[in-house]
Amino acid sequence: MSVETNPPATGSRVPWERVHPAARAGVEEFLGGPVAEAVTQDTGFSPAAAVRLRTAAGRRAFVKAVGPEPNAEAVGIYRAEAAIAAALPASVPAPRLLTTFEAEGWVVLVFEDIEGRHPAMPWRRDELDRVLAAVDRMSAALTPAPIAAPSAGELFGDSFRGWRSLLGEDTTGLDPWALRHLDGLAELESGWARAAAGDTLLHADLRADNILLAGDRVYVVDWPWACVGAPWFDRVALLPSVGMQGGPPPHELVTDPDPAITAVIAAFAGYFVRQGRQPAPPGLPTLRAFQLAQGAVALDWLRRRTGWS
Repeated sequence: MSVETNPPATGSRVPWERVHPAARAGVEEFLGGPVAEAVTQDTGFSPAAAVRLRTAAGRRAFVKAVGPEPNAEAVGIYRAEAAIAAALPASVPAPRLLTTFEAEGWVVLVFEDIEGRHPAMPWRRDELDRVLAAVDRMSAALTPAPIAAPSAGELFGDSFRGWRSLLGEDTTGLDPWALRHLDGLAELESGWARAAAGDTLLHADLRADNILLAGDRVYVVDWPWACVGAPWFDRVALLPSVGMQGGPPPHELVTDPDPAITAVIAAFAGYFVRQGRQPAPPGLPTLRAFQLAQGAVALDWLRRRTGWS
């Protein structure tokens, strides 16, 4: 199976004018006036609106809004994000949630607008070092977790069983090394939840499109998958996308030989490899290519970590 090496982290964004009128009216009421400018932010996979707004009076905000079509699961994800964003302490390097509401089946989140940009692609080493340092500081500051959240094992338990699922599925086109070691990969993956246990509040979905650089600050956005686990989990989660987006390979950035880290890498690799083989979900046409590319990087990382021939 061919893998696109650097697919874009983009979905099918909904323009502001196609957001339900009741949701738009609610935003304008909160902001205190009509919207004069709406600029869609293209990065990210959600089939929703992600818009930087400016009112006629000059007030700015960043608004995310999603309805039940074309992907009904997105509504639940946005509700989860609203709950987490409202509970995050001010010490977390994330934009502040100003308000959230629902209207005619749409979920709307209004955030402070951050004047920033995503890291350059391909990754520049100076920006990567800056982001990794910020992630490490964030993990330290969020230990122990300041808010209640499910464990990583509880949140991702049904998803992180890619190798075990592939044991009973068509494996045509699967990487030969992975196919040769499928039983061992399934066994290694099965211990990931125990390996990932910890008391750090995690973002758990770090990629360049969820990071903003603003002056000397690094902001982490989009928190619907927040959970609790090991302090190194977010760094491990970020690195497959870094490798496929022109950054250094993960094995150069995580040198700790801890078997717990290897088990979690196995879970990520199995997830990306299997998910990348599935049909595209509604409204997310580029997601599978992005997952396959991350899977190729994670699989190479796992091959190096295990030393299996």
